[in-house]
Amino acid sequence: MNNILVADSVSKNFGDFRALNQVSIAVPQGSIFGLLGPNGAGKTTLIRIINQITMPDSGRVLLDNEPLLAHHIQDIGYLPEERGLYKSMKVGEQALYLAQLKGLSRSVAKKRLKLWFEKLEIGDWWNKKIQELSKGMAQKIQFVVTVLHEPKLLIFDEPFSGFDPINANLIKDEILKLRENGATIIFATHRMESVEELCDHIALLHQSNKILDGKLQDIKRQYKTNTFEVGLVTDNEQQLTNILKEKFEVGPADFKSLNDDLKLNIKLKNGESSNDLLMFLTTKGQVNHFNELVPSASDIFIQTVKNS
Repeated sequence: MNNILVADSVSKNFGDFRALNQVSIAVPQGSIFGLLGPNGAGKTTLIRIINQITMPDSGRVLLDNEPLLAHHIQDIGYLPEERGLYKSMKVGEQALYLAQLKGLSRSVAKKRLKLWFEKLEIGDWWNKKIQELSKGMAQKIQFVVTVLHEPKLLIFDEPFSGFDPINANLIKDEILKLRENGATIIFATHRMESVEELCDHIALLHQSNKILDGKLQDIKRQYKTNTFEVGLVTDNEQQLTNILKEKFEVGPADFKSLNDDLKLNIKLKNGESSNDLLMFLTTKGQVNHFNELVPSASDIFIQTVKNS
């Protein structure tokens, strides 16, 4: 898979503070790439370097295998966490102005804006001023002007901030459609549920360093512990628990069930398979629940940051 964006050993200092320390990432074309990390990890600094708002002290950034240059700004759409709309300007006037800054003609911009305003059901906002809109409403406008020039790389920094669940789902669906239509997306967020839903690849920054990256699915495999959540009905729960403890690592489990089950977490030892465990359990009772505990993005985030 080709990488649309590569940051190679990028470092950035602000006085005595090192914001990025030889950070390297590779963003595959057509992916949704999660850029994760606690506050102050270096995410925003890296995003600003990609957008040429600031320059690295060392290292380099490539876009489509070319060193990042001024003209590449036309290929990037950036939705910052701190929104930058002019509050006293009318929505339509401002959207047209920002679209033309990205290289669109007024006629093309107006045509695309009409389609987006209809899609997001905001057509009657054209003559409203930004200061008349709620935070969520203004966020929709910011989203539209970010994607309007159809850039090959989109960078969304906390794109769901200010949205209610209905509009958050609406924007999430539009982000997925943009990916389907060929865009590559860098997605910076603290919301791990959004990472689970959207991201193919992730990189985790902590204290100016990259401490983890790769395909989310592969990372989850690395972090799983071969532990299974089990719910079953048996005549003698204590006796079965004792038998299981002789064969496996066993602990209590907590999950919702419609049945009055014995609930356990059972960790397999090396060489044992889930089939072995399931076959054994079926000889001891009625298995109502059997689920492998796969670490969530949130679990991986917390564990990796703590370990680092």
